[in-house]
Amino acid sequence: MESLIAQGVDLMLVGMGTVFAFLLLLILATNLMSRVANFLHPQSNAEAQPTSLPKPSDDGQTIAVISAAIHAHRARRK
Repeated sequence: MESLIAQGVDLMLVGMGTVFAFLLLLILATNLMSRVANFLHPQSNAEAQPTSLPKPSDDGQTIAVISAAIHAHRARRK
C-alpha cells in the first residue's frame, strides 16, 4: 500500500499534466483559428499596422477649452 504522500504526489502530477495539456491544446487552437481567419480575410500591411498618431495641435483655442474643462471639474468637486 502506497503512502498518503505518494498518492498526493501522483494526484498532483496527474492534475498538473491535465492542466498543461489543456493549455497546450488551447494555444494550438488559438493559433489555428488565427491562421484560418488570416487566410479567409487577409489584410494588407497598411491596414494591419497603424501609421502614426496624429500630432496634437498647439492652438490657443484647444488649450483654452481644456483649461476651462479642468477648471469646471475642479470647481464641481469642491
